[in-house]
Amino acid sequence: MYIDPPFFSNRNYQAQCTETGTVRSFSDNWGGMQSYIEWLKPRVEQLYRVLKPNGTLFLHCDWHADAYIRVLILDPIFGSANFINHIAWCYSTGGKSKTTFGKKHDTLFWYAKGNTWTFNADKVKIEMRSGNKSFGGRLCTDDEGRQYRLVYGSKNKQGETRYYKYYLDEGKTPEDWWTDINSLQASSTERLQYPTQKPESLLERIILAATNPNDVVLDPCVGSGTSVAVANSLGRQWIGIDQSVDAIAVTEKRLQQQDENIVFERINWL
Repeated sequence: MYIDPPFFSNRNYQAQCTETGTVRSFSDNWGGMQSYIEWLKPRVEQLYRVLKPNGTLFLHCDWHADAYIRVLILDPIFGSANFINHIAWCYSTGGKSKTTFGKKHDTLFWYAKGNTWTFNADKVKIEMRSGNKSFGGRLCTDDEGRQYRLVYGSKNKQGETRYYKYYLDEGKTPEDWWTDINSLQASSTERLQYPTQKPESLLERIILAATNPNDVVLDPCVGSGTSVAVANSLGRQWIGIDQSVDAIAVTEKRLQQQDENIVFERINWL
């Protein structure tokens, strides 16, 4: 599961829907943190209820409410022992503050429901930096001409130092801070004029890492449809939910452009 709910930003947004010809405004104003938590918590409880025992949840938020979400919602529902990662998605776009350090990262909380979960590290490897750009180790070359980083580890009981080889051409598993995926630029071809739209590369990393082909990806705040479009392209099943008719229209058109054979079923809950 992936959920990108309102961030408690205390802002109003506008999303122009070309499919319906309307400009839909939606509010992220809550009148206080308690109101926001009371809205989000029962929704996460229902996600936990339908999540499979070996499933996981990624919750996307930022500095406005991330501490409250973890302490008041995720830990009580999932249990602090089922916390997997606190991922910082870092980017460098938008305005620059003159009075504070720029707030230029979002938070991804990753929780499991049970004791086992999917993590495909080999599917999401990134470039291994070397030389002056590396973070530790010595650059070496083996007898076959392959470059690797030689990293010094801890000593064993005999006082011998352990050494680790990391070959550059094999890449590495990302740490829990992601700096190689930028937010959507104004000129991006995937941009749909949806103000809270996330880049496909971000969802691709999450889905490749945490699911296998034919698994089900559920997004209850589907918005512009990034999660389900990526899930569909990667051969996953998917469920997208949103209270906005315009958001569903944007998502449907996006998916039909990707695969004209997709058939949609609309389900309305009162």
